[in-house]
Amino acid sequence: MAYTACYTCFDGDTDMNCYNLMKAWHKNGKFNFTFDNVHDLEQVRDTSTEETIKRSLRRRLNASDVFVVLIGKSTKYLYKFVRWEIEVAIDMNLPIIAINLDGRRTINNDLCPPILRDALAVHVPFSPDIVNYAITNWPYSHRDYKSQRISGSYRYNDSVYSQLGY
Repeated sequence: MAYTACYTCFDGDTDMNCYNLMKAWHKNGKFNFTFDNVHDLEQVRDTSTEETIKRSLRRRLNASDVFVVLIGKSTKYLYKFVRWEIEVAIDMNLPIIAINLDGRRTINNDLCPPILRDALAVHVPFSPDIVNYAITNWPYSHRDYKSQRISGSYRYNDSVYSQLGY
């Protein structure tokens, strides 16, 4: 499987468990899940200034092939870093995978950050097989849609989920 550097954006206060679970899926041989995490490239301290943190995050974004955002109950309310990260990912034209922690296969306008609602992004539930599928395939689809000037939310059809055993 090709190396795809993933930048993951999430609410560190409420959704850290899901981020850690993704890292566990990657380490566990029982899952077909490849997660090349750019957050492992360098560490930043919680005591760092906002400017220092954003500089470090931008370096990680620059090293990324895909932008993954975990969408939980509070994600849309986070402006200091989460909104900024999404904004930078959009500006950088990174393929965006929106992972719905509520299990939805489509965009959830009640939880999705407003800045992401009209951006080209695929929305998937939090489950290893479909997330892995998106990480592997969405960058190619994103490139094709961008070349056709298509934007907005995207979802995989039911046949993709059936193929993956859902």
